[in-house]
Amino acid sequence: MKAGAKKTVRSFAIELVVYGILVAAYFFLVLHFLGDWLAQLDHDRIKTYAVVSIALIIGQAVVLESVTTLIFKLLRGRSE
Repeated sequence: MKAGAKKTVRSFAIELVVYGILVAAYFFLVLHFLGDWLAQLDHDRIKTYAVVSIALIIGQAVVLESVTTLIFKLLRGRSE
């Protein structure tokens, strides 16, 4: 395998692991802090629950992608 391809695969694997850890942490934080409220909202106001759930999903995507990008910019800056 070429050196460039190895570096790309290695970088992707590391990013995948870091992103997976961040997603799991996000899930447990939302579950801990918003779990009861979301369950109550699901029973009482289903449309509001749907909007809040979609907002949480979009927020997760934006924030975690930004954090992952920042982490890898910092790591690449130190290694070069």
